[in-house]
Amino acid sequence: MTQVKFNRKPFDGSFNSLVDDLFAEFPVLYKNEQNWKGTVPVNIKETEKNYSIEIVAPGFEKTDFKVSLEKQLLTISAEKKNEMKEENEKQIRKEYSYPTFKRSFTLDEKTDGTNIDARYVNGVLTLNLPKKEVVKPSVQEINIQ
Repeated sequence: MTQVKFNRKPFDGSFNSLVDDLFAEFPVLYKNEQNWKGTVPVNIKETEKNYSIEIVAPGFEKTDFKVSLEKQLLTISAEKKNEMKEENEKQIRKEYSYPTFKRSFTLDEKTDGTNIDARYVNGVLTLNLPKKEVVKPSVQEINIQ
């Protein structure tokens, strides 16, 4: 049998304090934004003509993103600038934040890195990476003499 100690009586206080008590010993995943770095979800799709990378990043603006290509390494990062609080405003509870992230992808030789198209719509950053056109060697007929 396990002995459970409470700092105060169970169900004493608000629902928020009950939830905080239940998750007090849970690994700190939601309280520290540093743990969220680099963990934005990404979908990658392939069609005949291009690759598509979708990154879910709600709350950001287009100016918060930085997309760069160095050699064959595509790097996507975002950082939300801290908003200034008013002097007469007191923060009681802060449960969400906009963590910074950085994701890198190595492009293969089939990808045309010079014509990458990026759009940010409804919290999803979509990058379209066109494929290089495959140059088939031309068939040359040789006359036999």
